[in-house]
Formats: sequence, C-alpha cells, structure tokens
Amino acid sequence: MRLAGKVAIVTGGGSGFGAGIVQAFADEGARVLVVDRDGAAAERVAAAIGASARAFTADVSRAAEVEAMVDAAQREHGRLDIVVNNAGVGHLPAPLETIDDETFDRIAAVNMRAIYLAARYAVPLFKAARAGVILNIASTGGVSPRPNLTWYNASKAWVIGATRGMAIELAPFGVRVNAINPVAGETPLLATFMGGDTEENRKRFVGSIPLGRLSTPHDIAMAAVFLCSDEASLVTGIAMEVDGGRCI
Repeated sequence: MRLAGKVAIVTGGGSGFGAGIVQAFADEGARVLVVDRDGAAAERVAAAIGASARAFTADVSRAAEVEAMVDAAQREHGRLDIVVNNAGVGHLPAPLETIDDETFDRIAAVNMRAIYLAARYAVPLFKAARAGVILNIASTGGVSPRPNLTWYNASKAWVIGATRGMAIELAPFGVRVNAINPVAGETPLLATFMGGDTEENRKRFVGSIPLGRLSTPHDIAMAAVFLCSDEASLVTGIAMEVDGGRCI
C-alpha cells in the first residue's frame, strides 16, 4: 500500500501503459482518475478496478478539458497528489521531411502541450500543499532515436528536458518531477512505431533490446509506483530507462 491515501490522475489511462499504471496505483491504495479521450475505454478500466477508480473523458491537448480534469479530482477527493502524463501519440515511420503539418501538430499537442497544460492547472495545487508528484512518460526514443521517427523522438526529448526543468524549479515547493523512458512495448502504439505489427518487425525491434523482450504495462507501472511513492522522496529530475538495456 505504498500509495495509500493518495489521489492520482493518469492520462491515457484507457489502454496500454496508462491502464497498467492505473491498476498498479489502485492496488497500492491510491484513488485514481482514469483520463482518456476514449471515454468508453476509460470506463472499462475504471469499472474493472471498482470504487477506487473513476473515468473521466478529456482531450489533454485542450486547456478547458485539462482544467476540468484537475477540478474533478480536487472536487471529488478534496486533494490531488500525483499527476501522470502518460497520454501520447506517434506516427508511422517515414522520412522526416514527409511528415505533414497535421501529424506534426498532433504530436506536439498531445506529447508536449498536454504536459504544459497539466502543470498549468495542477502545480498551483501542489505549491499550496507544498507537496506533489508529476510523472511524465517519455521514451527511449528521446535518448537513443530510431530513424524515421524523428518528430516523435524529438517530442520525447522535449519531455525529458521539461521534466528536468520542472524538477529544479519546483523542488523548493516540495514537488518532485520525474520521467520514465519505456522501450517499445505491448501497447496499441506498437504497430505504429514498427510500421505494422509483423513477425519481421517484432524481431527487428526485440533484436535491439539486450534483455530480449518488449516492455509490458506492468514493467512501466512498477517503475511508476516507485517514483510516485514516498520511497522515492529524494528522487527528482530523472528519466528512468525501463528498456531492457536498449540505451546502454
């Protein structure tokens, strides 16, 4: 029960890494607002967990919806302790000059702007409480880029830089900010990153991971539990690689 009594928001909580984090947080005693643009997916995850989870539909790239998300957690539970910025999008592998404006803008909105918006509305609560944790889900692509995913890689490098900047600025207020860099995992985004979920593409991706397997939502969730718990009370500003050794 490492998160007993804590209230958390997990964006992109309706599937993949987000759903794994929601489940692990609930198992550790947290009350969780499961946020997803796909409201039905968020409802399914929350219903499977029970009373300690509630679904909330929001597009985290839109200011009004992020403000409503934070207000909902505060209104329902009277506090907010943890924000996990997990929502993210990718693009099919392609030469960097061929990515169109719409795709680039979507990546920037979900992978970058959403973190800015969450901070804009959650940080005042954390400063007032002189406590709080923000966890950003970045990527190994932000450290060791794969070719033909340049703009996705760049957005995740931004997340790592933002995490470090937020950590140093918010430390005097007792607020910790960290990131996780997952290697490619068994999530709905996998087929996008690989350019199609084929046996050949899987072998190529797994072949770049020294431990010989993709990540799972459980792998990322366990790292998230640690970084958001009091066990990590002296840990801030890091981007923890959960990658089977890919970035060595």
